[in-house]
Amino acid sequence: MKALVTGATGFIGSHLTEELIKRGYEVTCLVRKASNLRWLERLDAKFVQGDCSDSDSLSACVKYHDYIFHLAGLTKANCKEDFYTVNTKGTENIIQAAARHDTKIRRFVHVSSLSAFGPVLSTALPSDDSEPHPVSDYGRSKLKAEEAVMSHRSAVPVCVLRPAAVYGPRDQELFLLFKFINRGFIPYWGDGSVSMLYVDDLVNAIILSAESEKAVGKIYFISDGRIYSNNEIINEIASALSINVNKIRLHRSLLPAIGFFSQGISKIIGKRTMINRDKLRELMYTDWVCNITNAKNDLCFQPRVEIKKGIKWTADWYKIHKWL
Repeated sequence: MKALVTGATGFIGSHLTEELIKRGYEVTCLVRKASNLRWLERLDAKFVQGDCSDSDSLSACVKYHDYIFHLAGLTKANCKEDFYTVNTKGTENIIQAAARHDTKIRRFVHVSSLSAFGPVLSTALPSDDSEPHPVSDYGRSKLKAEEAVMSHRSAVPVCVLRPAAVYGPRDQELFLLFKFINRGFIPYWGDGSVSMLYVDDLVNAIILSAESEKAVGKIYFISDGRIYSNNEIINEIASALSINVNKIRLHRSLLPAIGFFSQGISKIIGKRTMINRDKLRELMYTDWVCNITNAKNDLCFQPRVEIKKGIKWTADWYKIHKWL
């Protein structure tokens, strides 16, 4: 079984690559010239140079693979156009290349985001076929990418996954939360509800979606099946770090100003940050949750890592690798 993985150098992609190899897949990673291979160097994987934003570089890359796992994308950017260039156009390019050059592909799995659907605006949990309403440019770019993938479902057996907030070793996004809490304080703008997912469970869901015939042409929410309050998550991290954390109360109306200031600083120093106007548009909404009933029924997906254990493993990894 031959698999092509885009975004393999990232947090989720590196874990997926590792697990595919353990399960006997022959894995090729699509990488750019400037890609950092630190998580992949010791793995028995092949590497091919290409860029999803460059359609001409993809023709040879997608050939002769049984599975394509598309994880490449931007989660943070200094200008909204970058989201659409990388997340939307990049996805359009690779699904079009797969449709043109690889008619024998068994599955094209696109890993999207809960942001592509948007926050919950009612008391009912959304189902996989509920109408999306993304509230950020990141979310809109991922929704357009989903639409590009699904538009080719008559030519390519596709599946789209919308994971909730993913955490685990190597993650640099929720690491910011761990970092704040480790210092004994955390900015806090009120409670809300959120679905979470440990990276190993997401990797299992990705592989299940590739191997299940029921998944063809479907979109699935993926989480650990529980809903957490912001307080629960903060307290679990503080407990794992053995820290007494102080919450610094900020009014939610201050979020746009914080995002504007932070994004200005990031442009000056030339480094993208998760604290930006686009991400804070999402934080203006309190409830980011989903329903995984269809994933359980169709994929036989059963989350294995509950949050206390997953947070502890993640915190320990950050300590061992001296991130904290």
